[in-house]
Amino acid sequence: MNISLVGFLAILVVSSGYFINDAFAEVSQNSAYLLEGTGFAVTEEIIKNSEIDIGISSHQQTGSSIDFLIEDGFITLNNEDFVISELEGKFLREGRYIRINGNIESGGGFDTTISFFGRLVEESKDASIYGFTGRITTLDDSYKIIYTAKLSKLTKIIETSETILEDELLTIHILSGSSTQGVASSYIPSGETKEPRLDGGRLGYFSQDRITIDPGTTITLVNDDEVSHSILSGKENYGDRHDPFTPDGRISTIEIMPGESIEITFDELGFYRLYDPEYPWMKIIVYSFPDVDNLILGTTKNQQGN
Repeated sequence: MNISLVGFLAILVVSSGYFINDAFAEVSQNSAYLLEGTGFAVTEEIIKNSEIDIGISSHQQTGSSIDFLIEDGFITLNNEDFVISELEGKFLREGRYIRINGNIESGGGFDTTISFFGRLVEESKDASIYGFTGRITTLDDSYKIIYTAKLSKLTKIIETSETILEDELLTIHILSGSSTQGVASSYIPSGETKEPRLDGGRLGYFSQDRITIDPGTTITLVNDDEVSHSILSGKENYGDRHDPFTPDGRISTIEIMPGESIEITFDELGFYRLYDPEYPWMKIIVYSFPDVDNLILGTTKNQQGN
């Protein structure tokens, strides 16, 4: 496929109304979101695969706009990863549009600038789909990007309140049968009402798997499965079936035997992608940030289990 054809397809997509929609995204202030997308980065000479995977924390609303910080994540060009350096963004017209601008950093330490603009395409009860266009400008090239991305809100499982103690424990269960990637009928205990997913009929492998918490919160992870599990944190390598995650060293628990539990404390701010290295389909996204107007990203720590 040559560049003229790609350009024609892009024009056709926009002119056909793909990016223009009356859908309404439910974004709100002081909330955490995950933006995940794939697409292409194009120059006159080359087309590269590109991904975006970032954690977002929204601030106060002003009129129909909400500013947000991009706390953590990465953008890729083929096999090259760019980590978040200095990015800022804004939800416009109450979530109908998203604007992201700033710098990302290559593995060699060189700054790369991005300028993305997203239009709401469609939404469901748990996520919204955006079409993004814009540019990634490296030292060598300027790429036009075309993405489709999903914006999902992370559920806050602890409300900021003076009546809640900092060391109050929250419990998440590893569901029975998770290690076998079983379907709903094979491992959801009687009486559980976890909502089904849209990925082939399978349910989640944890009682909660996308959460936000206040820094300093301790989570108790209970193993209700029939085999032992352990939890690491790391970066997800999308599309790599042989090496789906790269551990980042921030969280590494001891082995959790069936019927036993472990405690993990998220002491400071950060975006965590947790997974079981033996069963990589089992994963949790945890976003640790306070319910305040201004956030400063810090380093994260892990508390080993008992």
